Amino acid sequence: MDKRDLSTIFRERLKLLLTRSDLNQSAFASAVGIDRSALSQLMSGASTRLPRAETLLNIAAEFKVSLDWLLGLSQDEGVTGEIRESLEIEEAPDGFDRTLLAKWFAEAAGTKIRYVPAGIPDLLRTHALVDYEANITNRSRLAQASETQYRIEYNRRPETDMEVCMPRHTLEIFARGLGVWDRFPAADRQQQLAHMATLLDDLYPTFRLFLYDGRMRYSIPLTIFGPYRAAIYVGDMYVVLNATQPVQALTRHFDNLIRAADINPHEAAAFARNLAGMSFASGSA
Repeated sequence: MDKRDLSTIFRERLKLLLTRSDLNQSAFASAVGIDRSALSQLMSGASTRLPRAETLLNIAAEFKVSLDWLLGLSQDEGVTGEIRESLEIEEAPDGFDRTLLAKWFAEAAGTKIRYVPAGIPDLLRTHALVDYEANITNRSRLAQASETQYRIEYNRRPETDMEVCMPRHTLEIFARGLGVWDRFPAADRQQQLAHMATLLDDLYPTFRLFLYDGRMRYSIPLTIFGPYRAAIYVGDMYVVLNATQPVQALTRHFDNLIRAADINPHEAAAFARNLAGMSFASGSA
């Protein structure tokens, strides 16, 4: 692993431990045998240098985590826990707040989350769209509404940093009432796009939507939770990647989608508003 990547992951996990500890920086530094200025330097990112081996051991021992996890070499946090599989398959049951997906969001708080949705991003959906999609997919309406609300509340947290990247044509197809949305009324489509535009303005810049040309790029739906894991959505389940290298590879894939974007976050709300007019003009399906 590149030294810069190692340093970045260590710094993020050190910050996570500090947040979990409920200690201030002075007390945290004292607990691991360093002074506050040394801790501040470690957390600042000004240098790629790692602390001395003694300090690393102290941190791992004090907070009962493994050195491999602390340095980003493993996703298994526990010292004596079983080695975690690099690939897992998790079901996506109803009751979002009780799922592992919600847990992964919570664990990744304070890091960048990258998200490629399967359709309209969950937190941007109106109640009408939630009801419509629940009916055509036979999924629980309450579960989908719970997921939407959870994600809105998550993205209002000050430490949130989320990038969403999706094909521009998904929104254009939605606005015209085509595909799976062919029976979703034009007035509801217009309201959905206006609602999306309002939220995009409201949540910017901690929530940023990029739109790329789907003829030039392709991506499966996925979520990357900081440096920790990636979850690939395959319908009623997730393929979960825990190993560092595949997570980094998917992160590079996501970054390439962003480079190909022709609608950037500061333009996304206006784009949605323009589509709202198009959806109304196309008639009531």
